[in-house]
Amino acid sequence: MAQYIIYFNQQWVGDHSEEWFNSRGPLARAVVSEMKDAGVLVAAGGLEEEIESAFGFDEKGNLSGPIITSGDFLGGLTIIEVSSENEAKMWGAKVAQACGWPQEVRKFKGFELQN
Repeated sequence: MAQYIIYFNQQWVGDHSEEWFNSRGPLARAVVSEMKDAGVLVAAGGLEEEIESAFGFDEKGNLSGPIITSGDFLGGLTIIEVSSENEAKMWGAKVAQACGWPQEVRKFKGFELQN
């Protein structure tokens, strides 16, 4: 089994009406429920959209503001534990379709998450 992160940058979401966003919530919750039922979900959630509320730490451990180097910042993520890369791709596609914006899937390496 391997862990994968499925995530999106906030800038990938695009501009949509409140009605459109409200229509996506049930679809996204259904995919999360499907992941739970399949026993692959480790964690899932969106992040605060206001990047100004984020905080970071420099290499010395000093508190600073958000760390943004590219202008893009993480909007949300899902962590899954699956038996194959193809299964991770399948879940990534389902999340992208439910949310209505692109998702990236990357494998964790070097360690395993413990439940």
